[in-house]
Amino acid sequence: MQGDVAGEQSAAASARDLQPPEPCGKSDFTAPVSEVELRRRDAQFAEEARELQANVDRRLRDRQLVVVLAQHGFQGREYDHFVEELARYGVSVLRAWMHSGCIFGLVADRGLGLTPHERELEELASDSDLREDLASMTVARALPSFRQRALVDGRWTFEGGASITTYFMGACLYVFPNEFRRYRAGKERQHRLLLRQQAIYEDPVDPFSTAEEVASRQYVLAELRAISDRRTQMAVALTVDGYTQEEIKELLDAPSTRAIEGLLYRWRLKAQRLGGEHIG
Repeated sequence: MQGDVAGEQSAAASARDLQPPEPCGKSDFTAPVSEVELRRRDAQFAEEARELQANVDRRLRDRQLVVVLAQHGFQGREYDHFVEELARYGVSVLRAWMHSGCIFGLVADRGLGLTPHERELEELASDSDLREDLASMTVARALPSFRQRALVDGRWTFEGGASITTYFMGACLYVFPNEFRRYRAGKERQHRLLLRQQAIYEDPVDPFSTAEEVASRQYVLAELRAISDRRTQMAVALTVDGYTQEEIKELLDAPSTRAIEGLLYRWRLKAQRLGGEHIG
């Protein structure tokens, strides 16, 4: 029975929630609008009208430009100049979006959430070079598909409502997540490499190691410290530690395993010329 009472009370409360609010007083409808408020609204409407007209004018100019560029197959001097201006605009806008952090909300709206850490937001806000690198790579990767889809295939139209630059920035927002993930992966590789390097240079000694093992490790460390080039030093250290060249390529963010082979080969040649023994 108590449950029935409680249910009735809950239903009554729900019914009250569905009721319209108390009717507004007559004075709410008859109160005069001040001259200041009228002028403010007029100015607001005028500004909105100017923005709408400016957007139409931009899209008209864009349509004329696309017609001209299409006559040359979207290539040549005029197209190169167009791309240069578009790229400069794209980099500038992306840098601003990264600095404020709003770019993550924009990509999330497109179902491409990146859920950045607070540390990553701080790095983007404080590191101008990082913003420049990410923006430049994003623009560079977005341009080819933009040319094909928006221009050659004719997906950008005047009737679509967006200017060419707005359309291009939308394309950049679909490319940025992959570039940011590459940056994350690179940071992670650097972190693993730093940990590996610290493990090597801290020179831990196992209390159960034999004297020969300790002496051998001391020799390896001496050899490594004699290498002046830091990248070669890391490649040799990782090789000694049993990493494959493919793994070393990833850790050092090298372009190919042949680049790692080249580092090790040049190091071995130098060690031989100096008359010293070299490591494996």
